[in-house]
Amino acid sequence: MNYSNINVVVSTYLKVDRSLKQKLSNIWYKSGALDDRNQFGCINLTSRFFHSFNVRRQVEKDGVEVLLSPQEVTVILRKNEFNKDFSYGSVKSYDSNQLPSNTPIEDTRCEAQCKMTSGLLMGVFDGHGGPACAQVISKRLFKYIAAALLPQNLLQKYIKQEPREPLIETFNDRAEIVQDLKLIYDHSFNLYLNKLIAGAKNDVNIESSLVDSIMQLDNDLSREVLGQYKENGTVNHKTLSVALSGAVACLSYIDGPHMYVANVGDCNAVIGTMNDDNEWLAQKITKEHNTENFDELKRIWNEHPDEERKTVIRRDRLLGELAPLRSLGDYRYKWDTETLSEIVVPLIGQKAIPANYYTPPYLTAKPDIYYHRLSPKDKFLIIASDGLWDMMTPLQAVKLVGEHMKGKVFFNPLKLPKKNIQLGDLNELLMHRKESLKSKPKDRNAATHLIRHAIGGTEYGVDHSRLAHLLSLSPDVSRMFRDDMTVTVVYFDSEYLRQCPA
Repeated sequence: MNYSNINVVVSTYLKVDRSLKQKLSNIWYKSGALDDRNQFGCINLTSRFFHSFNVRRQVEKDGVEVLLSPQEVTVILRKNEFNKDFSYGSVKSYDSNQLPSNTPIEDTRCEAQCKMTSGLLMGVFDGHGGPACAQVISKRLFKYIAAALLPQNLLQKYIKQEPREPLIETFNDRAEIVQDLKLIYDHSFNLYLNKLIAGAKNDVNIESSLVDSIMQLDNDLSREVLGQYKENGTVNHKTLSVALSGAVACLSYIDGPHMYVANVGDCNAVIGTMNDDNEWLAQKITKEHNTENFDELKRIWNEHPDEERKTVIRRDRLLGELAPLRSLGDYRYKWDTETLSEIVVPLIGQKAIPANYYTPPYLTAKPDIYYHRLSPKDKFLIIASDGLWDMMTPLQAVKLVGEHMKGKVFFNPLKLPKKNIQLGDLNELLMHRKESLKSKPKDRNAATHLIRHAIGGTEYGVDHSRLAHLLSLSPDVSRMFRDDMTVTVVYFDSEYLRQCPA
């Protein structure tokens, strides 16, 4: 890639119009009651997280370009990494990391343990049109799912609790919802609990529970705007911005050997499997909802009149604007024209209504649900936003994590395999370890390892110059070369899965 020709690069990755995106972001500031910590109106973010590339120092000095050093590159790459170990169950541990391209980052992630039922939830959320929708979904969705998974007896027990214990235990939770929105969201969740009680059954269907909870949260994003407007004719700019921005989501629910994946949009989940010949195989679980998915195109065409066939999908985008063909939020493509004219146009102008907007809704948040029974051959799961998958194939990602698994053992002290080991055996062990150290990765965290190779990888390894260049770009330019990246690598316990009954 020629880094000097940045000006000729077209920003093909942007998912919404730049000027409109700026107007959507400005909605937060019109409320007039926001400080620097909660400038997005929904979440307090501490300054040590989700920073932009403030370590940047690619400058011209005496005609010589000064690149980021390897140490500075590593500081940037590791800033948001996290890992968690588990003592029991099919999930042994997970690594996660995020690297911004936008400022602020529009991706987010969440990992949680269900408290009243067994099972782990892992999710990646890729926002567009601003970070608001992705941030709110990451804070609310797993609570909805955990409630939907409760059988009737536990649901009734939970509702009677005073005070109620949390339904989930989240890990690496970096943000809090601001108080005024928390009250709104708690009210919506209580309405959902009442709905679940009214239709509760003793037997819980996990697939339908995942669909119902995701659709319910998406409906609540709309109702939280329209309910207030119908009640008193006013609009809460914070809830409106959440509804107008959007997010795609990919999440997994893992309970013993049973794994369910729910996908809305163009994030992906891939399993790394080792076959009988000790070769790595990549099993892509999900299928993107974009124009490369012909079944998805047919679905949209069939939902609208034949005369809209040429306008509903233009330039490989929904109505010529939106790249993912399913998402949460994005009510510019779901509300009817009258609602958009009354609520949105006065705030952000006529462009709020997309061209050729005749038969809404054009967009749905309904997820595809995939089931996979884990086997001892399944070693790990990679869930990532399209920022990673734009840069590497599923098989490349699986091989990189597989190599990382082999090499990361050298981050730990040497443990002798048995007592009273002979000197010759010890020498052979040390020589083998010395030779194997050549494959020791730079990063202990597998998500960081993937991001490093996604940005700086070549067929000959990681190119520091390329990595330093791309990490040094300002957000305006960086977005033309790559998207935000969010990666979670979930490791399975092969021995536990081996003991699970068939």
